[in-house]
Amino acid sequence: MSRTFRAAPLNPMMLGVALALLAKVVLAISTATARGTESSCINFVPHDTPSVSLAAASYFPAGARVDISNSFSAINASDLPASCRVELVITTNATAGSFANTEVWLPDEWNGRMLTIGNGGFGGGVTVSDLGGIAIPQGFAGVSTNTGHNSTALDGQWAGPHNDNAIVDWGWRAVHLSVLAGKAITEQYYRQTVQRSYYIGCSTGGRQGLKEIQLFPESFDGIVVGSPANWMSHLQPWSIHMNLDVLPTTSPHFMTQDMWVNVIGPEVMRQCDALDGLKDGIINDPRRCSFRPETLTCRPGQNTSTCLNADQISALHRIYADYYEADQTYIFGGYFPGGEDAFFDGLVGSPPFALPADWFRFFLLNDTQWTMEDYNASLIQLGDEIDPGQSNAINPNLTAFAAPPHNGKVLHYVGWADQLISPGNSLHYYETVHEFTLGNSTLDVDDFYRLFLVPGMNHWGGQAANAFGGTSQPPPLSLDPEHNILAAMVRWVEEGVAPSTIVGVKYNDDNVANGVAFTRPLCMYPSTVTYKGGDPQSASSFECV
Repeated sequence: MSRTFRAAPLNPMMLGVALALLAKVVLAISTATARGTESSCINFVPHDTPSVSLAAASYFPAGARVDISNSFSAINASDLPASCRVELVITTNATAGSFANTEVWLPDEWNGRMLTIGNGGFGGGVTVSDLGGIAIPQGFAGVSTNTGHNSTALDGQWAGPHNDNAIVDWGWRAVHLSVLAGKAITEQYYRQTVQRSYYIGCSTGGRQGLKEIQLFPESFDGIVVGSPANWMSHLQPWSIHMNLDVLPTTSPHFMTQDMWVNVIGPEVMRQCDALDGLKDGIINDPRRCSFRPETLTCRPGQNTSTCLNADQISALHRIYADYYEADQTYIFGGYFPGGEDAFFDGLVGSPPFALPADWFRFFLLNDTQWTMEDYNASLIQLGDEIDPGQSNAINPNLTAFAAPPHNGKVLHYVGWADQLISPGNSLHYYETVHEFTLGNSTLDVDDFYRLFLVPGMNHWGGQAANAFGGTSQPPPLSLDPEHNILAAMVRWVEEGVAPSTIVGVKYNDDNVANGVAFTRPLCMYPSTVTYKGGDPQSASSFECV
């Protein structure tokens, strides 16, 4: 007698959960024996890596002093896990003889994942601070490059005149070749495949991550990007435009740092701080703030250092507005109310922020004598046409990265009080991706791209819950996915659990040793954080609505 057994129909949700659990088990098994040792480090020799040569391999036992610095980044720590530092030289253009210095940091206790770390500004140096501060403490094999040159973040002189090959390395090529080399080195060292590849970076680092997934969607499973400088051909003209709104210092529209901090800032808070239900020096959603600088108009006989004249009021209206040119072409967002303490040291102070002028001199015009007084709107079109180094990362089509079978993810954050890159830039790019996705695919943008706006946060720092696992931040309150944006990304990619909030922390004086000042939830756009009552220093007293 025969019997026929029929399998019960599969529940898609349960199948998804089962597959996620299976993936975790496979990852755990595959990395259980993936260990590095001092012997494997000092005897490591790469093979079958064309255009990649080994410069040095150094082993650091757990707790050893790690004191490394370069033109861009530095670390001096004695609390790191055991790891191997592999220094590489990567040929980026054999014909031109150009190369990039890249490092791969390999922890003894490896989690099977690779983390590429971005740079900042024009910086030419491996980001050793975050290789040691983020990658190896969390078990990642860390990769970072000097992008093909050595310089500080604000020095662009290496790019010209006419050093186009170096600009291309900085624009995208050095990062991409480092990702390829980093994966090969990691797999050879541990003798196991890299299970997942992630990325984290802010500013130029944010741009680098977006550029990589736009050009090479298979490079990363997930990227964490902060305030990306991804529209260089518009960011730099806007920066000069902002400078010219206040300069020269002898003009009637110039405002001193004291005026920004002690006159304009307090009035912004008087008008808008309580709109979110709590007067705490933080404007949770500055789009709700219709700041009226006219209330600061000088009265007859008033001390002019305590008030504003008509030219200064007019300048403020331009500073807080989006930048459009005469044909109503959108160029860039403006400042948002709430970051006045940092604005003078951003783009509306003196001396002017150095980076934008260097971009015009050495990247675009090859004219070392150019000054911001030579700026005119025709340079925007020229920048769009040349796109030095192909560095713009504004393609809204992320479907190759986000769609099956790759299913890549983006977590993007920006501070509402950013003084160097308008948060409007992040909103603009997110919405262009949103629009393209709706109009050209069946994907839901929330399934692969989530944006978090951080009230009160500057480009880095500020009066904000500014520590949540991003680059160049104090450490998060915990390494769990609720507090650490990188862990949230890993959980999203590997378990399918997408974050809708992340809890950030503000330490007293931004120093962990000084204790916690407050915690706040960071809300997924378009929701905003609102005070619901209770202890204003606790994230549990706020909600996202």
